[in-house]
Amino acid sequence: MNYAIKNLGAALERAAAVRPKVAGFPYLAEALRQYGATRCQMAVPSNAMLYLTGAGPVVVQGEPLVTGMVGVSTFDRRALIAALRADQAGQTTLPEFVQGCWDAGVVWYDVDLDTRTCTYYGADGDSYTETYPTVEI
Repeated sequence: MNYAIKNLGAALERAAAVRPKVAGFPYLAEALRQYGATRCQMAVPSNAMLYLTGAGPVVVQGEPLVTGMVGVSTFDRRALIAALRADQAGQTTLPEFVQGCWDAGVVWYDVDLDTRTCTYYGADGDSYTETYPTVEI
């Protein structure tokens, strides 16, 4: 196992230990940042997360949401915000949140750990950006 993978694993373990169920994302993001990650990019239909870290990039492949050829929904900002608020309230798991993004027409999202922003993109170029608060862990 290379150092980048081991370091990312440690960051995710740390995040799991400190992350509250409600409004927990900023704690996950801060743990990743403290372990040297700068960005996280999710390819939503394939459910693949790319972590860009000082030790090197690492991909974590989840269970794909779709297989074969499928149409992509139109970007729906209201549905995306509803999925975000449900996740922030601790009402969804990560797989449920990713499915909610897909249902809202999100094809990828980018988390910038330095600027503390998450930007969600539709296939047609539409996007929505939210900031998240600084937290201490």
